[in-house]
This record gives sequence, structure tokens and C-alpha cells, in this order.
Amino acid sequence: MNFLEEKILRDGVIKEGNILKVDSFLNHQIDIDIMRQMAYEFKRRFHGVEVNKVLTIEASGIAIATLLGHLYDVPVVFAKKSETANCTDDKYISQAYSFTHKKMNNVFISKPYLSATDKILIVDDFLADGQAAHSLIDLVRQAGGEVAGIGIAIEKGQQQGGSRLRAEGYRVESLAIIESMDWQTQTVRFRNQPEMSLEGANLTIG
Repeated sequence: MNFLEEKILRDGVIKEGNILKVDSFLNHQIDIDIMRQMAYEFKRRFHGVEVNKVLTIEASGIAIATLLGHLYDVPVVFAKKSETANCTDDKYISQAYSFTHKKMNNVFISKPYLSATDKILIVDDFLADGQAAHSLIDLVRQAGGEVAGIGIAIEKGQQQGGSRLRAEGYRVESLAIIESMDWQTQTVRFRNQPEMSLEGANLTIG
């Protein structure tokens, strides 16, 4: 069992409707040590893959992406879900359905921040049906860039998002893959994963 699976078992809460709440360390309060370990593990798994930009979607993927961008020493871009007064009209736009919030979101990236020369590593906190990942892939394609890989903190393996992405030829690395979970018993069963290397995981970033 790896560090992220242990953290999920210790601090995660399962809600009715196949919802896993990890607010205490991932997407409300952020455990920097867990984020650091995830960033190092993604960097290890994608060793040798050329990356010149890290891409995520707001909001929960930003913390992971930022630490990973630091390790690669490359810019981090995140797709926005809401328009603001200073948003440019010159942007790439896609749509993503939120499994958690049960609604469709327009997501966009201003065109200067993606280009045809970019080799993009996409990262996110969750992968369920793959809607968010596909919207990010669509944005990269609109810019003419290349998806170098997709890194996911927690994949819901009982849903089809990961299977679809892998069948489409994308390299998907998920640090914890949930095979099943039961809100009544608060039990989680994980898919077997290769043993993680924690070399460097406790080093200070910065």
C-alpha cells in the first residue's frame, strides 16, 4: 500500500453516491507533504518524457501542478471555469461535465498560454468519467500542442474514464486507483500498483 492509499484510508470519507471526500488533505485543506510526495512520484513515473508545461483545471489540481511545475522548472497553466472582467476574448474553449457537482462547465485557456510547440503534462486530483481530462486534451489539441502524459492523484477505477483514455493511447499514471468503496462500511479496495519510490520525497522544495 502506498502513501496516498494509506492517507485515503486514514483521512478520506466515503459519501453515498460513490463520492470520496478528501477535503482534509487534497481539495479544501492541503497537506503539503502529501502534495510533495505526489509531485516527486509523478516526476519519477514520467522520467524521460519531455515536458515543457504542466496543465490542470481549477481548482483542486492547482496545488499538485504547482509543485510538479517546480520540479520540472516549467510554467503551470490552469483552465478556468468562470469568466472575469479581465478575461481575454482570444481563448480556447471546451466543456467538461463535473461528476461531483453534476453540471456542465465551460473551461477555457487564453491563447497566449498554449502553443503548438508545447509538450503538456496534464495533472488533476480525480479521474472518474474522464470529462475534465478530455476537455484539457481538447484545449491542447486546439492549440496544436502534444499531450505528453496524464497524471492523476485518485482514479475511480470502477468508472470508465481511465480505461477510455488508455484505450485512446494516452499514458495515464494514477497514484491511487479505487476498485470499489462502500459508504456504509467506509471501506475502500485499491487496484494493485507498482511499488512507489519515495527517494527525494522528503526533500524541501524551494
